[in-house]
Formats: sequence, C-alpha cells, structure tokens
Amino acid sequence: MDFSLQLPINNLSFGQVSICILKEMYKRGLEPSLFPVNEDVSSFSIDEQFLAWLKSCIAKGPRYHKREFPVFRLWHLNATSLLSVSNKQILLSFYELDSPTPAEINIAKNNYKLAFSCKHSVDIFSNYGIKPEYIPLGFDSNHFKRLDKQFYDDGRIVFNVCGKLEKRKRHNKLIRAWAKRFGNDKRYHLQCAIHNPFLKKEMPDLLTRILEGKSFFNIQFLDYMDKNVVYNDFLNSGDVVIGMSGAEGWGLPEFQSVAMGKHAVILDATGYKEWANNTNSVMVTPSEKISSADGVFFNEGTEYNQGKIYDFNEDAFIHGCEEAIKRVESNKINKAGLKLQEEFTYSKTTDKILDLIKDA
Repeated sequence: MDFSLQLPINNLSFGQVSICILKEMYKRGLEPSLFPVNEDVSSFSIDEQFLAWLKSCIAKGPRYHKREFPVFRLWHLNATSLLSVSNKQILLSFYELDSPTPAEINIAKNNYKLAFSCKHSVDIFSNYGIKPEYIPLGFDSNHFKRLDKQFYDDGRIVFNVCGKLEKRKRHNKLIRAWAKRFGNDKRYHLQCAIHNPFLKKEMPDLLTRILEGKSFFNIQFLDYMDKNVVYNDFLNSGDVVIGMSGAEGWGLPEFQSVAMGKHAVILDATGYKEWANNTNSVMVTPSEKISSADGVFFNEGTEYNQGKIYDFNEDAFIHGCEEAIKRVESNKINKAGLKLQEEFTYSKTTDKILDLIKDA
C-alpha cells in the first residue's frame, strides 16, 4: 500500500502524537514516505533502529511520492492545511472551540477526509454538511509509565496542573481558587508545569501576576521540562491532576496522568469527555460559556479560533478537589484510571488511520 505522512516532529502535543503514530507504523513494518514539519526528536527516548527508519522514510518522500498517493496529515485547521502534497489528504486536527469560521469550514470541506480526536468537534462540524471521522488518541506507553517511587516523605497530597499557560486552559482562575482554600496548608501542595514556549520572555511576569503579589509556600511553578523522562517523573509525583480547560481536543497530560493511576479533577466538557467520567475522575460541571479571546492566541474578528470556551464555578471546583482528596486517602492508586491504558491505545488509533488510508 502506497501512502505518505505529513507530521510535525517536536515536543509539543502534535509532535508527541506524531511520534506515537510513527512508532506504531514502525512496529508493523510499514515504510511510508514522511514529510516532517520540524525534525526535533530531542524530547523522546528513541533507539537507533527507529531513528534510522525515520530517516529512511523522510528520504523516500522526494524520490517516491506521487500526488495520487493518499497522505495522512496531523495539523491545525488553518490555511496551510490546504497546501497538500496529495490530492487525497486525510487531515486529523484538534479543534477545541464551538464556532467554526467560514475559513475553517472551507478548509474542512476541501480535505479528502477530515478527522477529529473528540466527538465534540465531530458534532460541531457535522452541522455544516461535513462528515468528520472520529479518531481517539491513545496512552503513550513508549514514554510514560507508572513509577513505584515516593517523591515526598511527609504525607502531603500533591496536585498537578499541566498545559501551556493561556486563558483557554483557565490556569489563573483555578490556581487562585486553589490558593484560597489550600494555600499555606502544609497538608497539600500544588505543582504547576505551565510553561508556554511561545511566551518565553513574558513567562516570569505572567507567573507573578497569577498569585496577585501573594506568597504561598505550597504553590510551586516548575521550569520547562523538555524531556519526556523528566515529564514522566513530574506526572508520577502528583496524587491528583487538575484539568479545568474550557476547551480541549483531548487533554494529553491529564489523560496520561489518570491512565497511570492518578486521581483527577476534570471539567466535564469538550475533549475531556472522551476518556474522563465519574468513575475515574471527579467531574466538575461547567457553569457558563465565556469568550475565548485572549489577545494572544485567540483574537476576535480573525479567520481562525473564534467562539467560546467553558468556565467553572470556583466553589464547584474546590468541592471537586475535596472529593479527590477523599479518593486519595481511600486509595492512592486510581484503579479505574489504569484501565484507560487498555481502552485507548495507539494501536487502535493507527488502525483507524490506516482504514481511512485504505479507503482513499
């Protein structure tokens, strides 16, 4: 079967998913042409044989690819997704908002096949005469695993907050709310891994603003972690992961945490709903919708990223944290969460991708 791949290879979410898909294809002995967006594998633990396979697939593209071959692409729903190396492009994207723009709708319609990682996005685009496919993501067993390791010896319950700092993920609000209830209480600790690589210069000032000049000995802002092995330690060091993002395509770090047996406080909305439920997480009902505009990544009146995100009630969030504490005290291991490793795999993700390629 002749087909090609156009994938970002970097340490961001798109790159993490790409490597998992590529490793699955490597295991199956497939040899597609690969057109990479970046070639940064520094975050990953990659053996020489897989690296040689990657280089071979990249070299194959210009020599072998033909435009009639289908191409599977993982990318944003923007203008560059119309610039394809194939007449049969299958696009998987992570759409998070609720109001596709005319440009986004046109781009969606002009891909041979369109797929999303959550049913929330599938349902939204279905309202515009488009029939997207649903391709759920999987647990990254190549780079993440549960560690039987004690990170703190004083009995504290550790909360983790993940994802790059931006309005959509509601970091400011949830950290301030957590501080009101648990700040300077030695029984609890909040670790924030929220570095935004697109705002390197602004990060120190942005982090200072979150706590509004107040100081809490039990709230910690961590440096950027550019290696998966380090990030795996971070995820394992927490007892509860918090995911209150107002719009998600999946929620990778929160999902990885719960799948490794960590308890969670999760907003019952958008991509989180694909894998989080009342059994494996403490679900918080959204309170309302607010504008996604933040003046940085989401700007009103542009061709992309228009719409609203979900918000939450602070009291409901704190109640969720208190319920999660009870779960930790009952059993530190989230057994229901561990089942996600079998329910969502990149073998299943790749099966769906290959089915779409075969049908092209």
